[in-house]
Amino acid sequence: MYKKVSLKRSKISVGIAAMFGAGVAHAQSSVTLYGLVDAGLLYTSKTLNMETGGNAGKQFSLIDSGYSPSQFGLMGTEDLGGGVKAEFKLESGISVANGGVGISNGNFFGRQAWIALTSSAGEVKAGLQFSPFFLALYRLDPRDASLFGSSPIMYVGNVAATGISNSNALSYTSPVIGGFQGSVLYALGGEAGNFAAGRQYSADLKYDNGSLLVDAAFYNGNAGGTAQTPQPTTVEFFGRMLGISYKFGKVTAKASFASYKVAGSFSSNVYGGGLDYFVLPQLDLNGGVWFTSDRNNTSNHSVMGSLGAQYLLSKATAIYGQVGVVDNHGAMNTVLSISGATMGVQGTTVGAVVGVRHSF
Repeated sequence: MYKKVSLKRSKISVGIAAMFGAGVAHAQSSVTLYGLVDAGLLYTSKTLNMETGGNAGKQFSLIDSGYSPSQFGLMGTEDLGGGVKAEFKLESGISVANGGVGISNGNFFGRQAWIALTSSAGEVKAGLQFSPFFLALYRLDPRDASLFGSSPIMYVGNVAATGISNSNALSYTSPVIGGFQGSVLYALGGEAGNFAAGRQYSADLKYDNGSLLVDAAFYNGNAGGTAQTPQPTTVEFFGRMLGISYKFGKVTAKASFASYKVAGSFSSNVYGGGLDYFVLPQLDLNGGVWFTSDRNNTSNHSVMGSLGAQYLLSKATAIYGQVGVVDNHGAMNTVLSISGATMGVQGTTVGAVVGVRHSF
């Protein structure tokens, strides 16, 4: 999603390496500044009237993050010797439209803020981090998890930011063994006297041989806790997903099933799939269809479909265009875009977004 630019390299002496069976040595260290800036023009045929719940009419607006979340961050690594490395990442969203925090849970460095130790035995990570459940859904999205017309629409619509950026979290990711790799995460709620409040845990197991990817994951989260974020990040829900991806030549086909059982709300099943086709090294075409149904009341359902094209002007800069349609029935309120169209309208809505993105 971004190109890394090294800022500096220095050699320093470290003592912590001895704790992991490595001798004290001069270790190689680096810090990298990276980021992505994305802005687009969004059109939708309908918008929600917050007072009546009906259609307020068409909209045309400049939005931040038409395809990918605008962001910047710092990441660093230090070789401690003996195959052990220390790593960190601090990542914030930023809005190109108004200079605000952007898609970052309303907090500076609200996307990721963690420190980790990695070795041949795997990676242990502590801090604010993405859940294995969210990362599995990201991998199985045929449209590269675009913020317009893709599976993150259903994710955010059901549970807001819960499970995307997990506060107070510890995780372990295994090494790849015979194509298999597993990840587990446990997030402490942090509420004194009530350890269950805000507690979250997630796991993922995938098999990837380069062409075939099979992925399964789940998430379980409790309400409450002490996560201080403007966007809800402790919605009580149980999630599970199963997906498959296969590459043949320039085409990648993906299909997935995801379930969001939300306390006091929908119990949504989401079936999705699509294709990603690199027509040329600089031209990518993709499309997908998602059907969402509420198991508590099947009259609540929606169908969303979208197509996208992205053309690389350089290794860092691309222009893109996307079109989509969503049809909502009953109380279902699926939207087309996370940026600029956050509330769904009953009936059929069509939309499009064109924009430019640059990574550094």
